[in-house]
Amino acid sequence: MSTTPENNANAVIPLARADLEAVIQKTPFALLLGAKLEEYGDGVANLSVALRPDLTMHMGFAHGAVVGFLADSACAWAAASTVGNVVTSEYKLNLIAPGIGEQLRAEGRVLKAAGRNLVCMANVYAVNQGKSTLGRVNNQWAMSILDL
Repeated sequence: MSTTPENNANAVIPLARADLEAVIQKTPFALLLGAKLEEYGDGVANLSVALRPDLTMHMGFAHGAVVGFLADSACAWAAASTVGNVVTSEYKLNLIAPGIGEQLRAEGRVLKAAGRNLVCMANVYAVNQGKSTLGRVNNQWAMSILDL
């Protein structure tokens, strides 16, 4: 059997943007939220979600699960741009402001890669009337290269 990304999850081969876009199209939760990949490559991934009423909690703010999805995906996708398939092994999410606006935007990047582990961070912004407000800060994600 040859070593290709399709049949060897241990291969450390960056995931091309087109391949990630195909993954997004097969990921029910990403489709449900309407996630859009804005920027991708070289350890960076930026994505956005239009903030619809069905993605908010009872006070009208973005639901924490939506913020968590954005942060987790931005980190995982940034990591995938450097090493291929990854899974989240640990994360901490600090919510410092409510997500109020028309859109949420996440910016993820790889901070460090060591062996089979990567440390990433993401910031999630609420975009309201063209102004971006940081909704979280100092969050780090630990990613592990997918090992099946």
